Amino acid sequence: MTTITTNKESESKHLWTIEEKNNLKVKYGCEIVVENGSYKEVTITNAPSDAYIIKYMHEDKVHFDLTRGSKIKVFDMYWDKFKSGIQSINYGSGTIKPNLWGYQSPKPKKKRKG
Repeated sequence: MTTITTNKESESKHLWTIEEKNNLKVKYGCEIVVENGSYKEVTITNAPSDAYIIKYMHEDKVHFDLTRGSKIKVFDMYWDKFKSGIQSINYGSGTIKPNLWGYQSPKPKKKRKG
């Protein structure tokens, strides 16, 4: 799993526990790429093209996440966590093909001298 970290991340309050984030892939088939970021942080182009920007209210404050998954599953995931706090689910600005997200090219093998 590849996540995008920001310098604000250490300052921001995490709304998802580590255990919840680890279970999202199994339970919903979703992955949070950017958690509790600013609008500028979630509209980055260095993200998968199948990611959604989720805008939601929690404790009378607006939050933004960048999340991968099918739109229905993403909605279910946020509904289960924040109930009626969901304000919008829109397409993200990512330009990386989903199958290449997190891909690392294999290291070239050393040629044998013979």
